[in-house]
Amino acid sequence: MSVRIIVDTGADMRDEILDQVQIMPLIVRFGDRELTGCSPADKRAFYELLLSSETLPTTSQATPDMFARAFEEARRAGDEVVAITISSGLSGTYQSACLAAAEFDNVFVVDSLTATVGEGALAEYATVCRAQGMTAAEIAARLTERRGDIHVVALLDTLKYLERGGRISKAAAIAGGLLNLKPVIAIESGVVVPLGRARGSRQGNNLLCEKIRLSGGVDFSMPLLLGYTGLDDALLKKYIADSRALWEGHEDALHCVQVGSVIGVHGGPGAVVCAYFAAG
Repeated sequence: MSVRIIVDTGADMRDEILDQVQIMPLIVRFGDRELTGCSPADKRAFYELLLSSETLPTTSQATPDMFARAFEEARRAGDEVVAITISSGLSGTYQSACLAAAEFDNVFVVDSLTATVGEGALAEYATVCRAQGMTAAEIAARLTERRGDIHVVALLDTLKYLERGGRISKAAAIAGGLLNLKPVIAIESGVVVPLGRARGSRQGNNLLCEKIRLSGGVDFSMPLLLGYTGLDDALLKKYIADSRALWEGHEDALHCVQVGSVIGVHGGPGAVVCAYFAAG
């Protein structure tokens, strides 16, 4: 009996990890057009639409029926299942997975309590645990134990998309743009929390680095993911260069991915995000 790892598209992962898991799509809609994929072509299409559209797309969680079909397929194949979902504080997908799992044996659902590259890092750790020969129950227990060690911090380039999504007022977005304020946020206990606002990208990078140091630094023996939103990774490359003291001697551990539509719709293009297991 093998272990099947199912991860929703709220996670952003390296291509090597995508090939080792089964993807459960969360749907992003631009009018009548639905985007569900996480390939480079799908992500590029999303950001092109986001930059050209006057209206913000909507997102939909995975349904219990979608999970039930995936779980039934695994059961017929004789597989155990570990399903990892986007934080229950950000989506109802975890509840959908739990409702479906109630009808199956050997299906274990893990609330990642995070999203984007944080969820991706947890999924990558799940594949490591599987490779070590753990059962589905053991993997789920280990993920639940270690998920609190994952830190996700991000620097947004613009307040525009938070305003369009109703997260902040239009006046606050305009004021932030005039002052060149860059919000720094984190995912803590499953929800997004503000860490501060920096004037310009350099101050924003400094604040990100400070938050990483205060958490105890990076455990480079565990998955580490850096992400960017938008059509190019120029700002992420600048962040890596400006923050090189954090990674010195561990450059091979840096893995960069493009953030997909589920999270990109809220952060907008130009964001930089870091997910790591804390060393402290």
